[in-house]
Amino acid sequence: MRNYPTIQDIREARERLKPHVRHTPLLRAEKIEKAAGCQLYLKPETLQITGAFKIRGALNKALSLSREEIANGIIATSSGNHAQGLAYAARMLGVKAILVLPVTAPKIKIENTKALGADVILFDGDTAARWKRVYEIAEENKYVAVHAFEDPIVMAGQGTIGCEILQDLDDVDTVIVPVGGGGLISGIATAIKETKPSVRVIGAEPALTPKYFHSRINKEPTSLPLKNTIADGLRISVPGQNPYPIVEKYVDEIILVEDEHIIAGMRALAKDAKLIAEPAASIGVGALLAGTIDVKPDEKVCAVLSGGNWDLRDLAEIYNVAG
Repeated sequence: MRNYPTIQDIREARERLKPHVRHTPLLRAEKIEKAAGCQLYLKPETLQITGAFKIRGALNKALSLSREEIANGIIATSSGNHAQGLAYAARMLGVKAILVLPVTAPKIKIENTKALGADVILFDGDTAARWKRVYEIAEENKYVAVHAFEDPIVMAGQGTIGCEILQDLDDVDTVIVPVGGGGLISGIATAIKETKPSVRVIGAEPALTPKYFHSRINKEPTSLPLKNTIADGLRISVPGQNPYPIVEKYVDEIILVEDEHIIAGMRALAKDAKLIAEPAASIGVGALLAGTIDVKPDEKVCAVLSGGNWDLRDLAEIYNVAG
């Protein structure tokens, strides 16, 4: 089996997912453009069925499996959004879902996953330790493990976002994508570069978890100490094994964004675009506001807002600080 998605895989995923997920709109963010320094468009996966893009990859994978393969159930770990996507897919297909979530996962992501009918196991350990436990449980119970970013079929599902961007804004110049494990940007970058290579694709990472940034400098996957960042959905210490070469092939630039600028992006999205976005989703807008990305006033830039699942009490605290 290939460890990367092709453009054909992504087109097939788009047809497979059409009846089940939203083609999210592309919204012009005119009130933010002066501060951002460009013509800014937002791709709000915050408005997706489960509140995040992860349903695309999870459902694409689940629909690609036979009934026999998933008869016992499907299992994964995530910081919360992949869990909700997989729980939704399992409920739609009438099978069991088991999700191993970190004890630090936002309460709303835990509650939403349970509300979709999944069994939730809270686990105190890093991403590698959680996946080790997932594979142990999967083997014991004959569950299918669905990796959030290593699986090429999952990546292909995320890549459908790139197809939608090109359909809705065929003269887009730059696309900014949040980078966690790398599944989202791998899929989007493949879709865009294999269709319109002239479009610039930029990956945005929290400055506190700069695994792809340093891997590019070192010319090899580099593991870094895991530090806390407000962008919990992007908090991973090492690049994905399968996404890494895709990112190296298709992504033009990896930039780092400080937490304070991520928060500024969240505030701008709420105040001027009327969109509630979690920190991980706000990183691209935060980078533009900080001047981290070199853009021109007439440049058409699309920032992918990956999700909007965050505890309202935490959001209220951030917005209240903004006055």
